[in-house]
Amino acid sequence: MTKKKKEQLRAKGVQKNRTMIEGFDEVSHGGLPIGRTTLVSGTSGTGKTMFATQFLYNGIHYFDYPGLFVTFEESPADIITNAYSFGWDLEQLVKDGKLFILDASPDPDGQEVAGNFDLSALIERIQYAIQKYKAKFVSIDSVTAVFQQYDAAPVVRREIFRLVARLKRLNVTSIMTTERVEEYGQVARFGVEEFVSDNVVIVRNVLEGERRRRTIEILKLRGTTHMKGEYPFTVTNDGINIFPLGAMQLTQRSSNTRISSGVKTLDQMCGGGFFKDSIILATGATGTGQTLLVSKFLQEGCEQGEKAILFAYEESRAQLSRNASSWGIDFEEMERKGLLKILCSYPESTGLEDHLQMIKSEITNFKPSRIAIDSLSAMERGVSNNAFRQFVIGVTGYAKQEEITGFFTNTTDQFMGANSITESQISTITDTILMLQYVEIRGEMSRALNVFKMRGSWHDKGIREYSIDKDGLNIKDSFRNYERIISGSPTRITVDVKND
Repeated sequence: MTKKKKEQLRAKGVQKNRTMIEGFDEVSHGGLPIGRTTLVSGTSGTGKTMFATQFLYNGIHYFDYPGLFVTFEESPADIITNAYSFGWDLEQLVKDGKLFILDASPDPDGQEVAGNFDLSALIERIQYAIQKYKAKFVSIDSVTAVFQQYDAAPVVRREIFRLVARLKRLNVTSIMTTERVEEYGQVARFGVEEFVSDNVVIVRNVLEGERRRRTIEILKLRGTTHMKGEYPFTVTNDGINIFPLGAMQLTQRSSNTRISSGVKTLDQMCGGGFFKDSIILATGATGTGQTLLVSKFLQEGCEQGEKAILFAYEESRAQLSRNASSWGIDFEEMERKGLLKILCSYPESTGLEDHLQMIKSEITNFKPSRIAIDSLSAMERGVSNNAFRQFVIGVTGYAKQEEITGFFTNTTDQFMGANSITESQISTITDTILMLQYVEIRGEMSRALNVFKMRGSWHDKGIREYSIDKDGLNIKDSFRNYERIISGSPTRITVDVKND
């Protein structure tokens, strides 16, 4: 079959409407299938109503598609008020005739309905509203509220099937939200909703360690492709923001341009400096000088007229400025010149997705050439390895996409000896790794530095001794006549000299 024939066949297949929800169109390979119903299921507080609202608002705002919101729980006034928080003026859209909110909330007195239950009257109301307002997008929130007094799964399945069939006949693209009992369990409360829907999206808000983590997963999009697995998302002032990490494409060319680390000897050890747009990781025990390397890296950039951002998660602004000044680095002067921005926050203040969104926003607004994170190990506290790795991928991927050089630090728990830098698999994401550690030589503590890895370049493989003084990092010669330096227990090599 020819390529042209395949394209013609695909054109006859399932077509999609873009939702313009940040990241969702990438995860869904183009949006939601046209003329079909998508079930959005989640526990309380996972963002279902927001997803349904943003879907309608974006359809009107970007494509001028009239929308219908059918609410079974919240009042129209509450829906309009909540939308204001995200800059969505639904009230004006209602006045303009572009949005209609159908109030189908149950009787507040809670009176039970006698006899056989069916949605015939409601379906007719929905059809009338769709035809009257020429709606192309429809959100129904939530069907669980309709059936909460009815436990019979066959009734639920029958009535949802009738509703979905009518929506398909009217050729509207719709979202139908439903509650689920557990984050990981049956898809929806009654266990049948997903079988009568063409598409199923699951939103979660899981407690991992000490922090909540929001994710979204497309379980199925019948007749079309989508990305598999869970993807983190957060809620910003603009609504839902999904991070489709698997969809990130690093299409920019790798730069062969070298930039200085701010330490002359370290530049020599790296074959002439770091590559522009590379990711550098400095790892070592506390007190080995990672923050000093960060300070020199930022200072060098600012002296070259480049903008830089420091994201600090362990020290306050005052501590950072005081430490830098002890090495002759004036952070405050760099800030006054508009070249440096320092942002300090506790890792536990919010979830990793919110930290990632903040980093991306600051980069977008400030447009730096260099960024530094001090330290990644602080961000790792209280989260799963997978969540932490996704955060690092998100930061490094965005930095590379924007062609920014990133310098990150990692503080290890082990005071001496070999340090694991692959526990969270972050070493594979970085381009350059600098290992800093303490070693005992002749009964005294010394510091050792090694360029452990530098992708695409020759680098010094020696283990150098270094000291920290008022001028910063003073890198000396390699440890000679010693082996097992990395292990933290060096032994002296005996050199035999033979006379001829």
